[in-house]
Amino acid sequence: MKNKTKKLLSIVLCMIILFAMSACGSSKKDPEPKETEAAEEAVKEKETDADATEAEKDSTEDEDEESAEAEESSDDLTFGYIAYQMSDIWNEYSSKAFEYAAKQHGVEVVVLDSQNDIAQSVSAMESLIQQEVDGISIFPISPEQAAQLIKMANEADIPITVENIDVADVVDESQYVAAVGCVYGDIGYSAIEWLSQNVEDAKVFYCAGAVGGGVFEAYKVGVDQALEDYSDSIEMVGMLNAEAWSTEDGLNLTTNFINSGVEFNCIFANNDQIAQGCYQALVEAGMEDTPVVSTGGSPDAYKFLEDGIETANMTAPVSIQGVQTFKNLHDYVISGTIPAEKFQSVPVIPVAADDLSEWIDWSDFEGAYDFVY
Repeated sequence: MKNKTKKLLSIVLCMIILFAMSACGSSKKDPEPKETEAAEEAVKEKETDADATEAEKDSTEDEDEESAEAEESSDDLTFGYIAYQMSDIWNEYSSKAFEYAAKQHGVEVVVLDSQNDIAQSVSAMESLIQQEVDGISIFPISPEQAAQLIKMANEADIPITVENIDVADVVDESQYVAAVGCVYGDIGYSAIEWLSQNVEDAKVFYCAGAVGGGVFEAYKVGVDQALEDYSDSIEMVGMLNAEAWSTEDGLNLTTNFINSGVEFNCIFANNDQIAQGCYQALVEAGMEDTPVVSTGGSPDAYKFLEDGIETANMTAPVSIQGVQTFKNLHDYVISGTIPAEKFQSVPVIPVAADDLSEWIDWSDFEGAYDFVY
């Protein structure tokens, strides 16, 4: 009986111990909800940061790839340039400025000279289309010829831009990228204004450029307006038109006008080459003191001013024209950008022989590039 009692007590004691151990195990608490949420949030933040870093890396790589593609596309570009006449110094320096700007962007340029011949300009356009150039710039012979070349480029789906004249009157603006040139009317106005203010009782002979290209016609608008505005101090006593804007034209036309017997005391020559011929005729007639005002500001003109061949020049840096023309075409081909102003004018700066400080040389392509870009 006694042994049975001891066994029973041992069993009860074991059960008590086991119960106590079970109770202790169940007394261990689960992590607090706040601690669990904080831990989970920390993990999420790390994952988010990792995702953001990866996305930023991908974005940077995409931008680098796009930049590389843009550079590569620029390096691979070829532009065509159809000149009016490369023997014309204005066209020559404009094309050189265009090529200079192209070189800065790794763009190859194919220059074709139409030699003031419409048929050759059409052939030049056909050649560029066959070469599948990426863009074309034209220096037109006339607005009508420009319209013809623009139509050909449109049909070939090649972007085209225009320099030296505004073609808005003959071509819808949607058909070309932009046009850059001098506002010749403003230059003509400035020349007559300068003579009216610097030559007493001015009687001007206008040794004008060739008819039909649109350039002389634009000059004449400004000349006529200035003659009207300054009618009390200047009058135009004669005008003769050149055939090729050349020195020979200036010489022959001025000689003919001198021989006509009409009295004049100053000359407005439509460009520096014509002005040189005018001066030669004046020297031959013993009239070398007659003031000659010209336009454009060619490299030769600086020396003409120094040597007294010209009295003043209504300068227009054609190098700016060439660079701006390239920029318009390049921006459009690379990114589809079209200038806010469809026609962009070249600045006009009157420079007199007694003060050359305002002179901007046409051959300063780097300066023109910096001005535009």
